[in-house]
Amino acid sequence: MSIFATERLISEARRLAAEYRRTMGKPLGISAEIAEFDAARLLDLELCNPRPGGYDAIGRGKRAGKRIQIKGRAIFDEKKSGQRIGQLKLDQEWDSVMLVIMDADYQPVEIYEAERADIEAALAEQKNSKRAKRGAMSVARFKAIARLVWNQVEGEVDDEIWEHPGG
Repeated sequence: MSIFATERLISEARRLAAEYRRTMGKPLGISAEIAEFDAARLLDLELCNPRPGGYDAIGRGKRAGKRIQIKGRAIFDEKKSGQRIGQLKLDQEWDSVMLVIMDADYQPVEIYEAERADIEAALAEQKNSKRAKRGAMSVARFKAIARLVWNQVEGEVDDEIWEHPGG
């Protein structure tokens, strides 16, 4: 399938997912596929097909060879706390995780990337939590340990000019 056909398909999927949520009051459940497409398109990643398990894409360019899990989260109400990302596959091979934050129309707003060591350390801090044992993490916690790598305004964010909010 050509890139043009794929982009049209994803565009229609965004429209349908947003309309479904407005009509039915619940998400359609395709944010992961949209997030994978957006991360690959915006950050020069090659999606794995079939998925080898543990990661969804291989980096190219400055991320050459990096094995990347991609998670997506559509944020419908910014005031609502407790948003979570999908389970992180700690028992499988991967190097980093990208989280694609989308708006209510399933358009990408920000993409964050966290390295495996930082994720493992954050989950170890919560070792008594059942969620941490399952590899679950809140969006807020992920953003705190990750670096912003893309946003809607600037596009790809250069590592040298981005400063982590914690320091």
